[in-house]
Amino acid sequence: MSLWKRISSHADCEQRMAAYYDEKGLFDLRLCLAPWIEDRIMSEQITPNSTEQLERIALKFNEDLQQKLLSTRTATDQNLKYRVVELCALIQRTPALELYTHLRSGLQKELQFVTEQSVAATGGQSMPLNPYNMNNPAAMAAAAGFINDGSQLMDSSSNGGGGFVAGGVPVVGPGAATPSMGGGGGGGVVMGHNATPAPAVGMGVVKMELYDLHQQIMQAYNDFSSIGNPLKMMVHTYECMIQVTGAQKADLMRSVIEQKANIVCHLRRSFMYYEALQEMAVTELKNWRRQQAQAGNGASFNENMLDEIQRCFGILESFVCLLLEAVKQVRMMEEDQELKIFMETIQVAQKNLVCSAFIVDKQPPQVMKTNTRFASSVRWLIGSQLGIHNNPPTVECIIMSEQQAQRFVTRGSHMDVINNSMSNQSSGEIQNCSSTMEYQQNQIFSASFRNMQLKKIKRAEKKGTESVMDEKFALFFYATTTVDSYQIRVWTLSLPVVVIVHGNQEPQSWATITWDNAFADIVRDPFVVTDRVTWCQLSIALNIKFGSSTQRPLTSENLEFLFEKLQRDNISGERNDCISWNHFCKEPLPDRAFTFWEWFYAIMKLTKDHLLGMWKAGRITGFISKAKAQDDLMRATTGIGTFLVRFSDSELGAVSIAYVNEYGVVVMLKPWTSKDFHIINLADRIRDLDLRYLHPTDINVLPLERDIAFGEFYTPRVEPAPRPDGYVPSTIRVQVRAAGGENGSIAGTPHHPMQSPPQNDMTGMGNSPLTFDPSGTFDAHSPSVMDDSDSDDSQMANEIKLLVESTPPGHPILDQISDTILTVFDTYCSSPASYAMPSPLNVPL
Repeated sequence: MSLWKRISSHADCEQRMAAYYDEKGLFDLRLCLAPWIEDRIMSEQITPNSTEQLERIALKFNEDLQQKLLSTRTATDQNLKYRVVELCALIQRTPALELYTHLRSGLQKELQFVTEQSVAATGGQSMPLNPYNMNNPAAMAAAAGFINDGSQLMDSSSNGGGGFVAGGVPVVGPGAATPSMGGGGGGGVVMGHNATPAPAVGMGVVKMELYDLHQQIMQAYNDFSSIGNPLKMMVHTYECMIQVTGAQKADLMRSVIEQKANIVCHLRRSFMYYEALQEMAVTELKNWRRQQAQAGNGASFNENMLDEIQRCFGILESFVCLLLEAVKQVRMMEEDQELKIFMETIQVAQKNLVCSAFIVDKQPPQVMKTNTRFASSVRWLIGSQLGIHNNPPTVECIIMSEQQAQRFVTRGSHMDVINNSMSNQSSGEIQNCSSTMEYQQNQIFSASFRNMQLKKIKRAEKKGTESVMDEKFALFFYATTTVDSYQIRVWTLSLPVVVIVHGNQEPQSWATITWDNAFADIVRDPFVVTDRVTWCQLSIALNIKFGSSTQRPLTSENLEFLFEKLQRDNISGERNDCISWNHFCKEPLPDRAFTFWEWFYAIMKLTKDHLLGMWKAGRITGFISKAKAQDDLMRATTGIGTFLVRFSDSELGAVSIAYVNEYGVVVMLKPWTSKDFHIINLADRIRDLDLRYLHPTDINVLPLERDIAFGEFYTPRVEPAPRPDGYVPSTIRVQVRAAGGENGSIAGTPHHPMQSPPQNDMTGMGNSPLTFDPSGTFDAHSPSVMDDSDSDDSQMANEIKLLVESTPPGHPILDQISDTILTVFDTYCSSPASYAMPSPLNVPL
């Protein structure tokens, strides 16, 4: 039962809350989207005093609320359609923060009313640890984590009482469908009075500590166990009544009726409390499933939490069995239609508990390649309590498409699974797809599929730009068993998988899976996910993905660079904080032939395969644009030979070295890819180049000398021993040559300031007409040339031309002498006979 249904069952509470919501004109909105509003607001985790976070969540809530309303316009009720339009207009006029805090505070008031009504229903005597029996409204609000004045969170540590839990409000009733779980159960937000909120990941879910929940369930079960004595007394009185007659019989009958009324009242209160506890336990399981999906992207995940959840489920099963037994004993004395209905309600709750406890604890690979072996396992959190392990069922597995899964779950999450027909709904052929459940010594009741293999897959027709890498499937596990003389058929779905046949389909497939794992709702129709998220949400997902793969998280500067890379078609220059699925992985980056995800995934793979140690040590700047790299290096105080390593913008999975050369110019080397690193790794390439200082990745860190920064990653160089076969060993070194010069100096390789070469070096090609005199001037009218009557003037001109062409670009001498030398050369070539050497040309070096 949803929170609003509980409120509407009390006219006074409903009237007071209607007046509260009408202050902002939101009463119809609360009625129209009651379960959605409760589920959404109660699943928000807000850090105390975090105004920025509250505003961000409010804006996101406002956007999603409008989309939800627009989707409601398809209703056949014309009045509802018009009212939806009016509500959309109201939402647009109301500030997002004001609307959100008003609704959130309203839910807090509703919880308080539910608490008060729960106390009144029990005659002022509260059930122990009843989640709706909060004698201290302040403690209840603190435990729930709801906003007190619209902007501040009440500190949960201010709760003076013990064991209080609030927010255990059902979002999905015990019999409702929960597609993502494959079973029944409730949803909601619960938080212990001493619980410390975990760091939020996206839209995190505030939850109570499992230990606290376990203690509450245990205490509730122990308290209810005392009903055995009143039951025995009532049965004894009833038997005595049968044996006597007259006035004594009438007195005993009145006593039996009174005892029965008290016991039935106690049973009903206990069952209401049981329902709340079951909803909390199922919510914890849903949270665990959500964390399991996040772990598919690399988020940290405590799998051992499942053992504690199983203990909660085990006690709940004992609790509900005791309830059923008590009702059966009461019914033995007299056939009561109300008790019959009550007993059927308890049996439905028990069935929902059993079905929701059937889960996939070891997920299959989410990018699944055909004809490749893989493993998975399912676990039933309830086994010994029902005696299922005495006759363990066989679990079957098929693969379902997204459309098949949607059709199946819309027919009801507890629909009977007909074993003979399920194979006909498969979208492929899986080998080794059945396994018998086993009860292990650690009380784990599970079935392992260790050697499955997908042989064939049937794909649906594609629409528009859809590809096979966008198509989601899921493994469907199902089994049949008998509990208390009635048959239960349980099933569950795995996380979505993408089926591929070639390795080159992996990048886009991982885009589909990463997006789904990060942004899917806990409860949804398979496998619906939003196509637009905020940058805050996406940055968390990218950081988790990259950090888990490379073992070092992204910095704020890295994330800012990624954000700028995702911006496009933004003529106004304003920041667009919403990122669409198409921008993420469908539309190519500007002036590129690849998408953002393809570029990001290739860098992640390159880093993991070839740069892992250097990335973890902080030696690679990585995410920096060419322009910023040039600006940072030009500002570097270490000057010539300063360098950094950046990820290439123009090539997939490549890195480039930017450095300051001997002329003070920043040079970018052609990017290297994984193919290059299979030959020589990055550290050895850096060692081969004449580089001096690594530019720091953090402004608070000093530059490091090259060998200190990369020395630990160098490959030891050992002089090769002579070969007995006579071959001479050779080595490969990195060398970057100047453009246009086969035998010239290395360009792109920094050198120290150039000294005037010896004269014999410049005349090594024969009678060179060029000399450098000791005064540091370039002499084009050298005596060594003019005094040599046998010299060839044509050879002199060609030597001059060769020198100019081989001069490195940017050399200061080039601008000063090239025009004059080329003029001399052109004059000579056009009229050799009339050529006369001009007066000596001296250009300072």
